[in-house]
Amino acid sequence: MLAYVVVQIAIEDPQAYEQYKVLAPPSIAAYGGRYLVRGGRSELLEGAWQPPRLVILEFPTPAQARAWWSSPEYAPAKAVGRYQLPRSAAAD
Repeated sequence: MLAYVVVQIAIEDPQAYEQYKVLAPPSIAAYGGRYLVRGGRSELLEGAWQPPRLVILEFPTPAQARAWWSSPEYAPAKAVGRYQLPRSAAAD
């Protein structure tokens, strides 16, 4: 069963974001993940939610999505983003 990770992110530190963009993709690929949506403007269709930047990742299984999130491969990117790139994330 496919799993999706949805991340809302605010880019408050462009230099940190450039570093994150180098570190995150190889870790995602290592767990079989891929980008479905990666930033750009989003259009509000209903409600009040307006994410500054939206990322949607797809993984082959929920277990692989959770393993990636907690992985040593993703840890350096996560550390960069923790304070410089405020975000919210959810997985299904």
